[in-house]
Parts: sequence; structure tokens; C-alpha cells
Amino acid sequence: MARTGTGVEIIKESQLKRNMPAYLAPWRASPCVFRSSKSELMPNLASDGVVCAPLQTFTEEETMLKNMVTKFAQERVAPLVQKMDENSKMEDSVIQGLFEQGLMSIELGEEYGGTGASFFSTILVVEELAKVDPAVALLCELQNTLTNKLFTTYGTEEQKRTYLPRVAKDTIGSFCLSEAGSGSDAFSLKTRAEKKGDYYIINGSKMWISLAEHAGVFFVMANTDPSLGYRGITCFIVDRDTEGLHVGKKEDKLGIRASSTCPVTFENVKVPETNILGQVGQGYKYAIGMLNTGRIGIAAQMLGLAQGCFDHTIPYTKERVQFGKSVFDFQGMQHQIAQVATQLEAARLLTYNAARLAETGRPFIKEASMAKYYTAEVATLTTSKCIEWMGGVGFTKNYPIEKYYRDCKIGTIYEGTSNIQLSTIAKSLAQEY
Repeated sequence: MARTGTGVEIIKESQLKRNMPAYLAPWRASPCVFRSSKSELMPNLASDGVVCAPLQTFTEEETMLKNMVTKFAQERVAPLVQKMDENSKMEDSVIQGLFEQGLMSIELGEEYGGTGASFFSTILVVEELAKVDPAVALLCELQNTLTNKLFTTYGTEEQKRTYLPRVAKDTIGSFCLSEAGSGSDAFSLKTRAEKKGDYYIINGSKMWISLAEHAGVFFVMANTDPSLGYRGITCFIVDRDTEGLHVGKKEDKLGIRASSTCPVTFENVKVPETNILGQVGQGYKYAIGMLNTGRIGIAAQMLGLAQGCFDHTIPYTKERVQFGKSVFDFQGMQHQIAQVATQLEAARLLTYNAARLAETGRPFIKEASMAKYYTAEVATLTTSKCIEWMGGVGFTKNYPIEKYYRDCKIGTIYEGTSNIQLSTIAKSLAQEY
């Protein structure tokens, strides 16, 4: 109803509704739907029961692999965790064991010496290893989600024949993207690759390069034409023994200390044109694609880390007696423990869902960012709470709780900071609505 100088003018309710913007109509069904809430018919799956199966339903192969890794982690890794952390060095026996068990080539075909398993199997392996040592889990995760995938996705047949048998048997790969001036703004990198005949000459330096200490082959992101900006970025395959490649002193880190992080410099490094991975100027696309998948791997690492810490702590709270009853029996403790357990389960479902989406070729970028962001947050909360629940002993190096606490911090930083994940999620939401 509107009042004018000459009287009262009645505006019909239907007219108001017609003129009202959609976003101001509170009871009208939105034409936009959050993509994760959309159901999708998946043909050929209903017959084998996959459609209705819970996310924690595994195939026989996945279950066997998971159990094998649990045994390997307890028997071969656990006795060395404290020593590796103190010395900031991965034991050769652990690296050798990962290769022997086929855990460094989980998705590679048998023709290359791989296991031929699923992407989801990789996620399960990383989770199980991280329960015992997140540093060992990182080695496995990066080898499978970055090194192997880069070769299988973008490599030529000759490159695959040359490198895949090596990375399945005994060669660690390392991904060289970050620089002193290009962290989250990764594509502002300054490393240059200048064409000279059928070779390229690479000059520049990289920082925070994971696994560089033991790597036998490097994926180097360098710009072949700075005038094109990030569209000049190209990925080169560079062997460790190439003249001019220097791996610097490893960083003295807060956590995941057994996994090396080093600067890598390139001084007139001569690389044949045949060692370009994929196409010239497409390196930025390859980096984005691999990091999107890798974030699910890091989510699995953070999930396993948090679960491992939780599993070490709860039995202690049930054994520790104060005021005539176990610490666990106090209701205030039970509520805190229940809250963390719920968040752990939510983190697991986010991670498994993102992995299944990626495995089936469905869109997963938003879900991967959600999984990585949330698992890092949950790992931070879980490890902090576990130290509190353990009391004084949780603050000592006699128990592994403080190590989990130190190890988890990197989860909010590498393969895209938490703020980068939130920006990615928000960008996806803007497109959906």
C-alpha cells in the first residue's frame, strides 16, 4: 500500500512479487543449487552396489593394501620415527621399503613395474603411513600424486619408457615450483629457460623444494618467454646429475623433519628439448592440475596424522586415574573427545569423497580444497587437544604427541595455504550461484 497526496493507491501483492528481485524472495525456491547437494545418476554402477555403498566401503584390493601398509608402518617405520625426527633424515631402509612394497608406484601400470591400483588406494596408503609418521607419508604422497602423475599424464612415450620404470624401482622425483619471491603467487616465478638450438639453458633458483635431498629427477618450472607472463612457464625434466644443478643445505624445520626441504639452484643447466614435459608454455596448467589432485593427498596426510595422534591419546586417558576415576570418565573430557572424534569423521568423509570424485573423473576442485582446508584445521585442533588431555607427558618427547603437533602445522601452508583453499572454494561457489 502506498499513500499519495490525492489519496490512497493500492498496489496489488502480485505486482510486488513480480517486481521483487529473486534474491529478496525468501520463500521462493532458488534456481541455483550448491553443486555438492545435486544428485547424479551414474549408469552401470547400480548393479554392483557402488552407488549406495558408504564412503568407507573399500574394494578387496583396497582393503588388502590398507592392511599391508598398516603392518609395514608399524614394523618398519614406527621403530625409526623418533630417530629420523631428531636427525632430520629419512632412513634409507624406509625409502627402500616403500619401493619394495610398491608404495611409490601405486597407480602405475604393471608394465612399468607399478602396482596398478586405484587413486583411492593412494589416499588410503598416505593416511595409514601418516598415522605413524607424516614425513614418510609425504614422501609416498608426492611420489604418487605429483611425480608419477606428471609422467603418466603429460609425458611422451619415450619419457614414460625412460623414467617410469625408474620411479617405480628406486628414483625419487621432486617438483620445483616455489621461489623466494613466488610462494602463493607461484606464477610470478623468475627462473628462466633460454632456447639455444635444440637445447634450453636454465638459470634461476628454487626454494622450499620437498624431497630434494634424495631426488634423482626434478620437474623444473621455468619461463621460456617472460613477455608472455605465466603463459611462458614450461615444465622441464632435469636429472640430478645434470651439470649446473645444485641442491643446497636442507632447512631446519619445525615438523616433518625427516622429509627434506632444500633450495635448488640452476646455473646454465643445459636441458635437451626432448626433456620438455608436455608443451611449451603449458607448465602453469600442469602445475594447477597436479596441485588440485595433490591436495587430496595432503588431506589424507593430515587426516592420518590427526587420527594417529588421537589413537595414541585416548587409551592413555582411559588408563590415567585422577580423583578415583579415569580421566576419560569425566564428562567434560568425554564431551571434548566426542567433539574431536566427530570432526575427524567429517574430515575423513570430505577426503574420501574428493578422492572418489577425482577417481571417477567428476569435478573435484572445490571438494579437494574443502578437504585440504578442513583436515588441516582438524589436525591442528586434534593435536593441540591431545597434548592437553595427556597433561605433562604430552609436552615431552617421551611420547609422540608433541611430534604430531609440530608436524601438522605445515598442512595449512604447503600445496596451497588455507587462505588459498578458501579463495578457491569461494570462487567455485560464486560460479555455482
